[in-house]
Amino acid sequence: MGKIIAVTNQKGGVGKTTTCINLCCALVQLGKKVLLCDMDPQGNSTSGMGIDKNAVSPSVYDVLINSVAAAQAVVKTKYGYVLPANRILSGAGVELVNLERREYRLDTALRSIRDQYDYILIDCPPSLEMLTLNALCAADGILVPIQCEYFALEGLGDLMATLRAIKRNLKPTLEIEGVLLTMYNGRTNLSLQVAAEVKKHFAGKVYRVVIPRTVRLSEAPSHGKPVLVYDPHSKGSMAYRELAHELITRAEQEVRS
Repeated sequence: MGKIIAVTNQKGGVGKTTTCINLCCALVQLGKKVLLCDMDPQGNSTSGMGIDKNAVSPSVYDVLINSVAAAQAVVKTKYGYVLPANRILSGAGVELVNLERREYRLDTALRSIRDQYDYILIDCPPSLEMLTLNALCAADGILVPIQCEYFALEGLGDLMATLRAIKRNLKPTLEIEGVLLTMYNGRTNLSLQVAAEVKKHFAGKVYRVVIPRTVRLSEAPSHGKPVLVYDPHSKGSMAYRELAHELITRAEQEVRS
C-alpha cells in the first residue's frame, strides 16, 4: 500500500512545492513509483513537473467536486505521476463546504489508486482551509518544511493545533512524518539558531539532511524541471537525493517495527 505524505505549512515560501517536485523526482530515480497530488490552486507543482497547467483536464478539481475517478486525472511525466491542479481549484474550498463527507473527498479518491504507488506526495496550499483539511485527512503523515529564517516558527502553533484537532476528530492515525529545514545557510548564525530551535521543538522528527538556499533550486521551476534534472550535480539535487534516502530508510524501519 502506498504511503501518503502531505507536505504542509501554513506559511508561504517555505519550500513546500520545491520539496514536493524534487522529492518526487528523487524517489523515482531510486526506483519508486510516485504520485504528486497538487492541491494548491497556483498549480506550481503541476507546472514544475513539466505540465501545462492551463491546458490540463480533468484535474484534481474534477476529482474533488465532480467525482471524476482519480485514475482518469493522473498525468504521467518523465519525473513521476501527477494529479494536476490549476486556478479552477481556487473555488473548490467554497464548493466543498456543501458536499457530503467534505473533509474526506481526497481520501476517498486516493484510496482507489494508492496501491498503484509506493508514495503519494500532496502539495498543500499555504493556508489551513478545506483543501488543506482534505489533504491532511487523506495522509498517513505530514512533512513540514521550515525555512531557516527569523519568523520560522511563527504560525507553527496553529498548524500543531490543527493537527491535534484532526487527530482528535477526523484522522486519529495522522502523525508528523518529519520536519525539513529549508533555505539553510550554515555560514550564518541565524540558520544555526533556527535549526537548534526547531530540533528542540520537534525532537527526533527533524531530518538529518537540510536543504540549502541555492540559485539552481530557484531557477529549475522556470524550465519545468526538477532541479535533479536541471542541474543533477548541484547542492540542492544532492540534498533532495539524501532526503529521499532518509525517507525510504524511515519507512522501512517503521515496517520492521
